[in-house]
Amino acid sequence: MLDRIALRLLSPGLTTAARGLRRLGLHADQVTLLGFAVGVLSALAIAFRHYTIGLALMAASRLCDGLDGALARITAPTDRGGYLDITTDFLFYASIPLAFAVAEPAVNALPAALLLASFIGTGSTFLAFAALAAQRGLKSTVYPGKGIYYLGGLTEATETLACFALMCLWPSRFPLLAEVFAALCAVTIVTRLWAGWRALQETP
Repeated sequence: MLDRIALRLLSPGLTTAARGLRRLGLHADQVTLLGFAVGVLSALAIAFRHYTIGLALMAASRLCDGLDGALARITAPTDRGGYLDITTDFLFYASIPLAFAVAEPAVNALPAALLLASFIGTGSTFLAFAALAAQRGLKSTVYPGKGIYYLGGLTEATETLACFALMCLWPSRFPLLAEVFAALCAVTIVTRLWAGWRALQETP
C-alpha cells in the first residue's frame, strides 16, 4: 500500500547513488547478492538476540535492494537480474520471522509459523498472478518499472519492513506484532485473489 509513496520519495536519491556505483564498475546482480548476504547477517544477529545490530543490517540490506533496481534501470535490466532480485527478496523476508523463532522458540515459534504461512499466501498470490500476467502480456500501470507484474496489496515491502523494525525495537512484542501482521497479510491474500480472478477472467 505504501510502496508507491516510498518509491516516489526514494527514487531520486537511489538513482544518484546508483550512478556512483556504476562509475565504480559495479553491476546490479552484485548489489543484489551483497544485499542478500547482509540480510542473512541481519537474520543471524536477530537469532542471537542482537536486535539493534540486526535492524541496522536489515536497513543496509534493503538499501542494497533499492540500489540494485536503480542500477539496473540506468544500465540494462535483465530477466536474470529480476529473477535473482525477487528470489532473494522472498528468502530474506522469510529469514526474519525464522530468526525470531530461533531467538525465543518458546514464545515466538508459533507466531513466527503463522507469519511465515501468511507470507506463503501473499507470495503465492503475487507470483502466480505475475506468471500468468506475463503469458497474457499484461503490464502494471501502477509499477511500470518493475520487472514483473507487481500486484499490490495492504501489506507490501514497506509495511513488512516497518513491522520488522518494530519487532527489532520491541522484541518482547514479537508474538503480538506477528499475529497482527499475519492478519493484515490475510487481507492482502483475499484482495489479491479477487483482483487476480477478475483480471484473468476479463482478459481474453
